[in-house]
Amino acid sequence: MDDNRITVYIIDDNEMARSLLHMIVQGEQFNVIGSAAGAASGLAGALALRPDIVCLDIQMPDGDGLDLLETFSRRLPRTVVLMVTACNDVTSVQAAFKRGAKGFILKPFTSGTVLDKLETAAKLLAAPSGGGARG
Repeated sequence: MDDNRITVYIIDDNEMARSLLHMIVQGEQFNVIGSAAGAASGLAGALALRPDIVCLDIQMPDGDGLDLLETFSRRLPRTVVLMVTACNDVTSVQAAFKRGAKGFILKPFTSGTVLDKLETAAKLLAAPSGGGARG
């Protein structure tokens, strides 16, 4: 196992979306270190594992991904958060970027789209002033 892979944590209440993201992401460049089906368990897992990138759903039964995003921005400021959502209305997008999101993965997604977004996030981690976990 390559210890230099970028770590990814997935938070999404939809089991199929979590599984599909895991299959797409896990590979030579990225290592999925965990996933959660809800906001509370997702926060606890991410705080414990301190991933480089979090893929975060906006709407979950036990919490709002936008509120969780604010918590990540405060508690894990070097983690890059990508929102995963079917909701792309202007208000949600603006709120997410204002609270610290670095990008969006829109559902339904393709493997190419997901990997493109993760590679963009990886560049933020590598940037000297990017604030990423590796920067």
